[in-house]
Amino acid sequence: MAEEQESVLQLPSSTAPGGEGLTEISPETTTPDTPSSAAVSPGTEEPAGDTKKKIDILLKAVGDTPIMKTKKWAVERTRTIQGLIDFIKKFLKLVASEQLFIYVNQSFAPSPDQEVGTLYECFGSDGKLVLHYCKSQAWG
Repeated sequence: MAEEQESVLQLPSSTAPGGEGLTEISPETTTPDTPSSAAVSPGTEEPAGDTKKKIDILLKAVGDTPIMKTKKWAVERTRTIQGLIDFIKKFLKLVASEQLFIYVNQSFAPSPDQEVGTLYECFGSDGKLVLHYCKSQAWG
């Protein structure tokens, strides 16, 4: 199976309050998971995902919502759902009056002031958080 095309994209600070932004994952900036030596002690492994500043999210379109070419993004743990909604609206060039809904586990819509890091801790799996977005209410 081929891996997704990925590159680095940093939002300008004017669109992300506090310098927070979404970053597209890049294979050039990631290193392979294979250790350089066969014997690696547990103490030399990377810190747990809870200490990472950014987490990986996977954005999936639902219904007639336009599909984003880039689906996997690295997001600041402190970014709110409302900040994510605003980013997706700008990325898809939606009219400001159009609504956009975000769902976790295809079941519930988190509060707009909910931080992505908290959702990742509760509902993340395989090192990423899967969020579905749509222009009309789909679940919950």
